Amino acid sequence: MKLSTVVLPSERWPENRAKWRRAEELGFHAAYTYDHLSWRTFRDKTWMAMVPLLAAVSEATTTIRLGPLVTSPNFRHPLVLAKELITLDDVSNGRLTVGVGAGGQGFDAEVFGAEPWTIRERHERFVEFTTVLATLLAEEASTIDAAFYPVVDSRQLPGPVQRPRPPLIVSGLGPKSISFAARIGDGWVCVGGLVRTDLTTDQVVGEQSKRLDDELRSANRGGDNFERLYLDGFSDVSPLASFESFVDWAGRYRALGFTELVIHYPVADSPFDLDPSLFERIATEGREAVAAWH
Repeated sequence: MKLSTVVLPSERWPENRAKWRRAEELGFHAAYTYDHLSWRTFRDKTWMAMVPLLAAVSEATTTIRLGPLVTSPNFRHPLVLAKELITLDDVSNGRLTVGVGAGGQGFDAEVFGAEPWTIRERHERFVEFTTVLATLLAEEASTIDAAFYPVVDSRQLPGPVQRPRPPLIVSGLGPKSISFAARIGDGWVCVGGLVRTDLTTDQVVGEQSKRLDDELRSANRGGDNFERLYLDGFSDVSPLASFESFVDWAGRYRALGFTELVIHYPVADSPFDLDPSLFERIATEGREAVAAWH
């Protein structure tokens, strides 16, 4: 099982660069960041932009994978984003992983003053946005007839370093989104959402994972090369309370078929105010401990 981290863009570059470099030194598989204009409790705090930040990170690191986890249609057009992602893949020498999600209501969705999308329209835009983005990342020239994001005679030269395109990891909680992730993605992002009062988070995630299995079979796709990422921090589970709780949580989610777990790099005075020494112990000893878990 791979272990990765999210480095929030919540500091100026000198401080943030040190975290990305340390994440690489600690041996994390990947270090991701969020693609928002502002976000939750950080609304009135420092918050940097995803694309230029990852370009700087590409130069500041050499081996760790990187990318948005996740980007969304809230304030992006897939053609512009595709050109930026191709550039990031080039600058990082093929280390880019692209996480994509539907986005949600809030700052990113409201800042341009448009009417909020309905749940149905948000899903429709998510499906079209991701489909168009996947096509653009794999083609050098495109014309795409689409309702929301049409493209006319575009050029994506020279194309990404990774062929046919960088890995596309699709976030999905509900049945339609999970089905879509199984059809178009190279992997699935789960955050343990949609917690029902009659089920624990682990039970909900187990049901979602089983649904993904069914959808992969329905799409005639084998699951061996399909990544399953769990992003911690958005459920009632608290796996980072201690090293032992992390190992137990990670072992249980490995048993559910997850191939990569993602935890947040500590941020003081925030919901991610994790003890730095515990974070580093998890990074350096966690994988071996999980491998021995029964």
